[in-house]
Amino acid sequence: MVAVSSASQVAERDAPFQFRGNSFTMMVLKVVDPASPNFFSLLASKVRQAPNFFRHAPVVLDFDELPESIAGFDVTGFALKVREQNLLPIGFVGGPRAVQEAALAIGLVPMPAGRAARLDVVRAPEGPAAAPPAPPPEPAYRPALVVNEPVRSGQQIYAEKCDLIITAAVSHGAEVLADGNIHIYGALRGRALAGISGDAGARIFCQSLEAELVSICGLYRVSEDMDESVVKKPVQIRLSEGYLHIQPL
Repeated sequence: MVAVSSASQVAERDAPFQFRGNSFTMMVLKVVDPASPNFFSLLASKVRQAPNFFRHAPVVLDFDELPESIAGFDVTGFALKVREQNLLPIGFVGGPRAVQEAALAIGLVPMPAGRAARLDVVRAPEGPAAAPPAPPPEPAYRPALVVNEPVRSGQQIYAEKCDLIITAAVSHGAEVLADGNIHIYGALRGRALAGISGDAGARIFCQSLEAELVSICGLYRVSEDMDESVVKKPVQIRLSEGYLHIQPL
């Protein structure tokens, strides 16, 4: 028997484009005081620490810390100065209404606020007290994602809601991500991002630290920031008191 494709399947196959879902890692530039005279000199200094990493990197501008009373903030000029650092602002999070409208006007995309989003309080109607909501069910146990092959340049592996275990090396240009811990029983030469859904207790373990970037819960360090004493050594990486610690094993 020969299977015959439906007309819709043929049309979809021959279409000049397809919509597909995907996920990408992007940096967030949290804007606390855009009027500071040191803002862009400090930003330029940070970019110079790892120019290859920051070059043409997509960036989300986080305006959530800006006060409602802020005045005279030129969002257009600010975004242009960010671009002068070879960063590419593509979206924004939060901020006063006027700032959001200005960001939309220059083509920045509103991004989801994530775990730190502020929730508006909705008053319950008058009447008898409602019963407290039932606690959310405990998350189902998910075994670690185990990868036995080398992770090659250009590959991205994401362990959703679990740990990631890689028994081989992670090459330059590769990226591994996990909501939990990351264990690499080989050389880590690409990027490793653990606790990406907000788990500050997540850790990264590897047999040889040669990484382009390591990150836990959004805080990161690039290769230029790593002490020579831990490079090409077995290490664990953890977050403590808002600082990323790299410790020999």
